[in-house]
Amino acid sequence: MSNLFALNHGDVTIRLVRHRDARTLERLVLSNREWLRPWEATNPHGSTSFDFKAQVRGLLRQLDNQEGVPFVILFQDEIVGQLNVANILYGSVSSCVIGYWVIPQVAGKGITPTAVALAMDYMFDEIGIHRVEIDIRPENNASLRVVEKLGLRLEGLKQGYIHIANAWRDHYVFALTKEEVTEGVLSRWINGRVPKISYEYDKKLRN
Repeated sequence: MSNLFALNHGDVTIRLVRHRDARTLERLVLSNREWLRPWEATNPHGSTSFDFKAQVRGLLRQLDNQEGVPFVILFQDEIVGQLNVANILYGSVSSCVIGYWVIPQVAGKGITPTAVALAMDYMFDEIGIHRVEIDIRPENNASLRVVEKLGLRLEGLKQGYIHIANAWRDHYVFALTKEEVTEGVLSRWINGRVPKISYEYDKKLRN
């Protein structure tokens, strides 16, 4: 896959991360600590590294091994976040997991759901993945709105799934399969055809 590879809709583009993006990503993350810290994975056995050059190298190794597809999210040609496709499995499982973040200045503008929809359609249509999963902390209202807009199913709860902010945190599991979105995730959303879903969240987890 070329490092020039990109997908776009309107002012939103996702493209493969490049080594030279490390400096920009570092600046965005470190200047938005209050916004991002509650959702960042941490190391239960020590300090969390902010070596972004090493992180990018690791993500590109996953790409080379066909285990992941690391994107940056751009709005009007400026990097505003990241979207990583990880844990890619082929064959009889044929699934992957998507994670993402954006800076607060662009939250709520439809940028994140557009980026997620572009990535999901690519995984379904070009890579041949059957199921895409997104895992979200119950308290992360901004991310919950993304999957709600795109109509992902709430499948359940992973207890103590990811270490965040010095504790093992529960995550809701959302997913879609290719058969559920034959017209495409992005097309279904922008054309107003996402089915109405009543999400039954555990209110105790969202405090």
